[in-house]
Amino acid sequence: MSWTLTTYELPLRYVWKIARGAASTKTNLVVALHRQGRAGRGEAAPNLRYGETPAALQAEFAALQAAGLDQVGSLAALDELLAAGPVSHALSFALEAALTHWLAARAGQEVWQFLGVPRPARQVPTAFTLPIMPPGEVAGFLRAQGAARFSPLKIKLNQDEGLDLLREVTRRLPGHPLLLDGNEAWPDADGLLRFLENIKALPGLNVRLLEQPLPAAAEADYRALRARSPYPLIADESVTDAADFAAIAQQFHGVNMKLMKAGGYRRGLDLLRQTRAHGLLPMIGCMVETSLGIWSALQISTLADVHDLDGALVVRDEPFGLVQEANGALTAQEGVGIS
Repeated sequence: MSWTLTTYELPLRYVWKIARGAASTKTNLVVALHRQGRAGRGEAAPNLRYGETPAALQAEFAALQAAGLDQVGSLAALDELLAAGPVSHALSFALEAALTHWLAARAGQEVWQFLGVPRPARQVPTAFTLPIMPPGEVAGFLRAQGAARFSPLKIKLNQDEGLDLLREVTRRLPGHPLLLDGNEAWPDADGLLRFLENIKALPGLNVRLLEQPLPAAAEADYRALRARSPYPLIADESVTDAADFAAIAQQFHGVNMKLMKAGGYRRGLDLLRQTRAHGLLPMIGCMVETSLGIWSALQISTLADVHDLDGALVVRDEPFGLVQEANGALTAQEGVGIS
């Protein structure tokens, strides 16, 4: 088995600002597996929130090669190798994805078939994200991106600019369905509830859900907030590759599963199934990724009720072209990611 790791420097189409920081470029990595004339690829999108950096992933990959990665040709063998030492979730996903895609190609199957999930819809509507920006830039951004074609729109928020940002969005697109995402920006439930009370008076506000407004560690606040929030609460940073779903169900109304956090298709599928089994809303999201990562998420998209898969639309000169967007919906090219 020939395993390689390639780094991609990805300029973004606009400044990607969330509550934790801002960036105009992103560095992702692609794992490729070649053998017997077949290839499989998987993307890693490292996230500083989880202590992941491109350099750290490169070092982890080198250590895995030294430990015998080139002998790995099955999921069981990969699990055994990864269990021997800590590996970031993003790299773990890229490795499992590359191997899964190669195994599916060898079996003559589409990836969704190999994973045992229903065939993805031909077109999957996705949310589109408005990053944090000065309110005066909102109208131009919405117009330049054609954002009205996406339903819903996702709005990144922080404490300082959230109210003004929402005021501008609802002025320009009254009644448009919105997903609010705080990325842990509010320190406690009381401060958040004051903010929610303030935005309630905005004309044309149509909020469908509220994603991870408090830190993941604020479990007591989430338990108190769950019954008081006017909008369904969705866990993001509170659920990575593992979760106590009995506890999550007391804090949230749904879960945003991201394959880059889950560390692999199989764990991601388990998280989505547990989410639904506990009566919670299953959502599938992404990091800033190329179309390779989004293509992967679309393979299991039938298991989610909400799709937030616009990561490749943020990338300028996206390198792979495995997913096309039209009228706010995504179409994955069949078989492309596995050969």
